[in-house]
Amino acid sequence: MLQVRVDKRRILALGAGLLLASCKVIPDTGTGPVTTPAPGPSEPSANVLPTDSNRHRVALLVPLSGDNADVGQSISNAATMALLDTNADNLRITTYDTATGASSAAARAIADGNKLILGPLLGEDVREVITAARPANVPLISFSNDSTVAARDVFLMGQSPEQSIRRAINYARGKGSRNFAALIPNGEYGRRAELAFNDAVKAAGGTVVSVQKYDRGNTSIVSAAGRLNASGGFDTVLIADSARLSIMAARELKEQAGSLQLIGTELWSGESDIASSAPLRGGLFATISDDRWRQFSDSYQSRFGGRPYRVATLGYDAVLLTLRVARDWQPGRAFPIASMLDSTGFLGLDGPFRFQRTGIGERAMEVRQVGNGTVTVVDPAPAKF
Repeated sequence: MLQVRVDKRRILALGAGLLLASCKVIPDTGTGPVTTPAPGPSEPSANVLPTDSNRHRVALLVPLSGDNADVGQSISNAATMALLDTNADNLRITTYDTATGASSAAARAIADGNKLILGPLLGEDVREVITAARPANVPLISFSNDSTVAARDVFLMGQSPEQSIRRAINYARGKGSRNFAALIPNGEYGRRAELAFNDAVKAAGGTVVSVQKYDRGNTSIVSAAGRLNASGGFDTVLIADSARLSIMAARELKEQAGSLQLIGTELWSGESDIASSAPLRGGLFATISDDRWRQFSDSYQSRFGGRPYRVATLGYDAVLLTLRVARDWQPGRAFPIASMLDSTGFLGLDGPFRFQRTGIGERAMEVRQVGNGTVTVVDPAPAKF
């Protein structure tokens, strides 16, 4: 069995104040169910779950093979970190590989008696998983940010573009922005971004002047920026895309329209090109806080030998959340969904978060501004709701 020495100061720093209990789990990268060996002189087969009446059975559904294997393994490792850091004994987490089929992974998880599913990662997989989970009254705490799959029994941990856009627009409006325009990519992300943009501007008392759409590509976004320039009448522009494409659009916009307030989305977070980009200088975007990220990342590297993906914190926080709710959860019983709807929220590595009755997660976000070689926080995330 893996032995880990726990630094108590690190536990406190990583948000263990959330918990009263936790547990130990041994990670595995196989494609079948992976679970903690039961105590005793010999270990059971990896495909046979031991009898366990005093622990909660929880399934972790992530890709452990295929294109997203590294991301899935990073989330799985972070979940293991949370369990080892808190040293509890009331959970048994079993990992299932969604890359071999999300539906079949969910069916195995349900057949194995799991009463809660952490995951999956992708929105399209949520639809397959819930088909198997819902008849068994097993809810999901998913790592997706796709609000279209949220439901009364599907809680989303992912950082949503809608919240990022709303937070940044509210801040810009408070700083004097009045007339808003947007560059929106075609596709599902763009559809969600456009709806959020229109609603946020209206709620903030601003005016939507123009929205230009484009197919994702170098020439398309530049052409859309040119069309936006031709429409005129705006002082603030949302660019709902990655750093690389946003830089190209910003260059075109500022060459033609002079000084503008640019706004990005959560896609700008963690992009190294942002800070060194002169066209994006002064641009605003909202995202979750990185206050605890560096310490988490260092601890992760010391244990697993490499840096985690940024979304790995979702795995850690999902375990903390499960342990928090486990205060009101008896082993073998259905997961207490009502405990997820605490309006005061929960605290994790990424700051405060809570869930709406729709299952959509709400996160406390900070506003950052691009400077000359720097990105600084200009409006911190609230400490609580």
